[in-house]
Amino acid sequence: MARIVTLLTDFGTADGYVGEMKGVLSTLAPNAVLVDVAHDVTPHDVEGARLALARYWRRFPEGTVHLVVIDPGVGSPRGALAATSEGRFLVGPDNGVLSPALLHADARCVSLPLPAGAAPTFHGRDLFAPAAAQLALGAALETLGPEEDEPVIRRTPEATRRADGGVQGEVITVDRFGNAVTNLLAMRGGEIRIGALALPVRRTYADVASGEPLALVGSSGLVEIAVRDGSAATKLGLRRGSEVVLVVGRKE
Repeated sequence: MARIVTLLTDFGTADGYVGEMKGVLSTLAPNAVLVDVAHDVTPHDVEGARLALARYWRRFPEGTVHLVVIDPGVGSPRGALAATSEGRFLVGPDNGVLSPALLHADARCVSLPLPAGAAPTFHGRDLFAPAAAQLALGAALETLGPEEDEPVIRRTPEATRRADGGVQGEVITVDRFGNAVTNLLAMRGGEIRIGALALPVRRTYADVASGEPLALVGSSGLVEIAVRDGSAATKLGLRRGSEVVLVVGRKE
């Protein structure tokens, strides 16, 4: 049975790097189904890639191999991992990008040895793609390398309760629409404050007029700040780390 191999990188599609990785995968595992998740992650943005992976890795069927290469430390002493979690496999650098899967109780990972002759600047092609191909062919995780007990783990910052009863949060990422995704959980009826601006938590974008800002609960379950038909990042000056406060019990 052919396994799915997904690819998430910051390589773009203009320079042929993705093509080289796909060439390796197609040569070593010709029956694998290759799925491009995205190749336009902001260059070197491990945190953004971690959050992207969190959205989709369990949406694919068990047996899927997720290949993730956002690797600003390529060629350095940073480790390289292959892992299994929740019936899926993951391959990528040991820089925290695989954290969404490694945080699960059943997660196991091994350290990948660097093949002889691997280019020090392109482990995606020479290290990670061959490892993903082996997993796609059904190789046992343990055959790829020694067990790794202390992989690098990144976690989303936790919101904190304030003395005034509000919940202090922050923007953790900005998507391509300019929506600012926060680390806050809320139901409608609350209010998000950004400095002096107060935004009731709405149901959907259509609840305000075009060009107006709003807060809403996104598909990930986290509160987002958006501008209908526009960019909250641009209009409100929001970026990763921007502070936001949830005030519960406020009505529209």
